[in-house]
Amino acid sequence: MNNQTKKFFIYTRKSTDDKDRQVRSISDQLAELKELALKEQLEVVDVFVEKQTAKIPGRPVFNEMMLRMEAGEASGILAWHPDRLARNSVDGGKIIYLVDTGVIVEMKFPTFWFDPTPQGKFMLSIAFSQSKYYVDNLSENIKRGHRNKVKEGIWPQMSPLGYVNKNKRIVPDENIAPLIKKTFEAYSSGSFTLRELRDKFNGLGLKRKSGKELAVSNYQKLLKNPIYTGLMRYNGEIFEGKHEPIITKKLFDSVQEVMMRKSKPKSRGLKPYLYRGFFRCGECGCFITTETQKGHNYLRCTKRKNPCTQKYVREELITSQIKEEIKKVSLPDDWASWMLAENEKDKLVEAQSSTLFADKTKADISLLDSKIEKLMNAYLENALSLEEYRDAKSALVNQKQLLKEKLSAFEQKANNRFELTEKFLRYNMELANEGTNEAKLHLYKKVGSNFQIKDRTVFFEPRGAWKNLLDSGIFGGNAFVSRLRRDPISASNSDFQFWRMGRDSNPRYGLTRIAS
Repeated sequence: MNNQTKKFFIYTRKSTDDKDRQVRSISDQLAELKELALKEQLEVVDVFVEKQTAKIPGRPVFNEMMLRMEAGEASGILAWHPDRLARNSVDGGKIIYLVDTGVIVEMKFPTFWFDPTPQGKFMLSIAFSQSKYYVDNLSENIKRGHRNKVKEGIWPQMSPLGYVNKNKRIVPDENIAPLIKKTFEAYSSGSFTLRELRDKFNGLGLKRKSGKELAVSNYQKLLKNPIYTGLMRYNGEIFEGKHEPIITKKLFDSVQEVMMRKSKPKSRGLKPYLYRGFFRCGECGCFITTETQKGHNYLRCTKRKNPCTQKYVREELITSQIKEEIKKVSLPDDWASWMLAENEKDKLVEAQSSTLFADKTKADISLLDSKIEKLMNAYLENALSLEEYRDAKSALVNQKQLLKEKLSAFEQKANNRFELTEKFLRYNMELANEGTNEAKLHLYKKVGSNFQIKDRTVFFEPRGAWKNLLDSGIFGGNAFVSRLRRDPISASNSDFQFWRMGRDSNPRYGLTRIAS
């Protein structure tokens, strides 16, 4: 068989994500291959052009060429280099197997020699292995570069929705970032489902960068992404970012809490009783269940462990007891508002003294940085030996780290104290609103734990600030409440400190009866 009867396919490939910038363009490859075909007097049956990476199997154009090759339409392949044909072990093995079985008789490359001999197949397998090694090594280099970037606080990939790439950094998109912030704020209110959120903000123009509308899953992913707070989640690890945050960490945490509450599985086929799984029996410890009889809901012990003498109790009676207790542990809006204002005043006073401490600590850290720099200069000028330099530097770095940790802990503790007070007062304001529903029960659980029903009466273990409230004797129209009604300022000045007391993480108080 001479060259004039040999039928060849021309295959060219150059993917858009190919990092090998020295590979010729498709038009250059075609020109070279057609010139080679003319020179070798080869009959070109068809030309295959593919614009897809060869890192993974499954290229449609390549697969079509292989099928037609097996069908006998051609017996040879013209390509620029073996790496154009395969950069993965599956496609490379396929080609070598077709050479072994005689389906592919010849392959010609302007930049590589091949003939279907043991030596030729060995060299071809080495060329495919080198191509795969190049791709694997390139991938590792890219991953290493990305890891180094995130350690430096730089987002290494394309900017997420709400940001744009600028000067190798991400900056907030002035058109989309405000909508992102509004999305978080709206969901944190608890008034929107993800579907309602999608309909609302898609209508306001929040779209993907491609212009397509966002799906519900996109909103869920967006609301879980900490990058909008200035943090970066990369390979499951959180890093500090240098980019400008769009929302606060506090707002982000609030959204996660709402999402977790909304995502609790609902029991299918069961009636949505208000107190399902909320109470235990005060006599035997079993769960209290609810059932409907003659149009009314009744709570009763499941009696699954031991014989129990507890009787049914109407849901309305339990609701009435809870409402009365909520009134006792909640403050009127004007009192809570005044206490919030006082908390802000104390926060400002504390901030002034905190600023002095923080400024002094930062000055000490700056002084240590200066000493470390002078130490380096002394070593470079041969005034210190390497061992002396390392020992002295180690001591200074340790001092600096201790100061940084001390500063961080101080700022966190100072802010946390006032935030807890504010959160407690706002919970009180929410509890003061009329109505008992699932959301109110969520707030009520913060008042205490171990909620029980015994003898048709509700009991619970108060905790944290609410235990302080009980100890202070505010409940039931006592003398303090009377003083507070007459003169809220002077009466509260002496009693306001308990609002700021720390919360006991493991209370050990007795059960409190809350029946009226």
